[in-house]
Amino acid sequence: MAQMVAQSYTVAFEGIDARLVEVQCALSPGLPHFSLVGLPDKAVSEAKERVRAALNALSIALPSRRITINLSPADLPKEGSHFDLPIALALLAAIDILPKDAVERLVSLGELSLSGSLVPVTGALPAALAAAEADRTLMCPAASGAEAAWVEKAQVLAPETLAAAIQHLTGARVMDVSQPGEVAGTTGGPDLSEVKGQERAKRALEIAAAGRHHMLMIGPPGSGKSMLAARLPGILPILSPEEALETSMVHSRAGLIEDGGISRQRPFRAPHHTASMAAIVGGGKGAKPGEISLAHNGVLFMDEFPEYPRGVLETLRQPIETGDVTVARANAHVKYPCKFLLMAAANPCKCGYLADPSRACARVPTCGEDYLGRISGPLMDRFDLKVDVPPVAFQDLDLPACGESSADVAIRVQAARSLQQERFAGIKGVRVNADASGALLDQVATPDADGKALLLQAAERVGLSARGYHRVLRVARTIADLSGHEQITRTDVAEAISFRLGTGA
Repeated sequence: MAQMVAQSYTVAFEGIDARLVEVQCALSPGLPHFSLVGLPDKAVSEAKERVRAALNALSIALPSRRITINLSPADLPKEGSHFDLPIALALLAAIDILPKDAVERLVSLGELSLSGSLVPVTGALPAALAAAEADRTLMCPAASGAEAAWVEKAQVLAPETLAAAIQHLTGARVMDVSQPGEVAGTTGGPDLSEVKGQERAKRALEIAAAGRHHMLMIGPPGSGKSMLAARLPGILPILSPEEALETSMVHSRAGLIEDGGISRQRPFRAPHHTASMAAIVGGGKGAKPGEISLAHNGVLFMDEFPEYPRGVLETLRQPIETGDVTVARANAHVKYPCKFLLMAAANPCKCGYLADPSRACARVPTCGEDYLGRISGPLMDRFDLKVDVPPVAFQDLDLPACGESSADVAIRVQAARSLQQERFAGIKGVRVNADASGALLDQVATPDADGKALLLQAAERVGLSARGYHRVLRVARTIADLSGHEQITRTDVAEAISFRLGTGA
């Protein structure tokens, strides 16, 4: 009896990249046995039982032969339950229930329930991108179809059950192509006008949003640090289509996309200070993306900054500089994008009342030095804006809401971002002033003679590092953009220096 062979295609994930995997099925003479090879993990190894039960639910019996499924390339680790559907399709093609050429034109993924229905899986969006690049149709569960259809070049089929997939491939009942999900609208958040006082902190917030500059707020408990951070998303511009797709690719791998809808709102992630390194940076089973990648193109708010484990804080240094993070584990080595705006908040000391003699502890000022000393010098050097957030006077709390609204500030931020978009058009990897470096920074952020003289004087007097010097130039460029200046002036440089040093000058 001749060997019967068929194949289908699926993907294995490496970060947000999806690598094409060939699912080879061979039926050979011998004792009945179902084996699965090609570096499968536990979830993949259990696929044969789910496939067997799903086929039994359709009254399809496995042949009394030796069934071998090989996942090629065999040296690539295979993880996840999405291999169920491609294994089932390859097996059905091998026993001539499905036409082999129709199955080979597909890239499929999906988990099978014991009744034969298809369960949604993570990663439909990068899988659709891989299918489009391979010039193949993607077949995925119905609940994942709207998400995958956002890749314009991909044709997406989304059956609800294995039976529906069989009917389509045999021509008994052809399915319609899936359509993209809804674009999630922006939701109204807290308004900046609700914050009483703190005008300097509001100004820093505007600069941070306009140029994606990292910001550190230091102030006693209840001074409004968390209130200010919560209002940052309200002044940020919506994601561009390119940014929305990038961000959604990461969220797709993490299983955070609901109903196939892609949001144009920038992500705002606020992990607790007890979060582990794997939760912040990425890792764990399958080397999943961490908070810094989930905040890609958005905001990462880290409250009680010195309370995070020292190792976690130090791992932020490289991603802040490079805009991506490589998660290296014994069985995985993947890269995720992580261009985020780091918004950190801290008390001035352990008790929180360093500047209040009536409430401060007996270790003042040593307690403040020890507490903020948990933030290393190299990490502190990466904050472009440092702002003191003093307590608000009780009489000011009774005043009605005043000051500019988030909508007013957002207009200026959007105008500044538009200038940067035009300035860096066509330059790969550079979208905002915070991304500019080297010769490009010298070209776009050269201050006038007075501004240059002030910057050199300040750099010499306070001992700015080379990184600090360039970050002052980037902030000054953003301040000039907010004012509509083509040339960076002495005033722009002075304000940038004052925020760099954390002074009110």
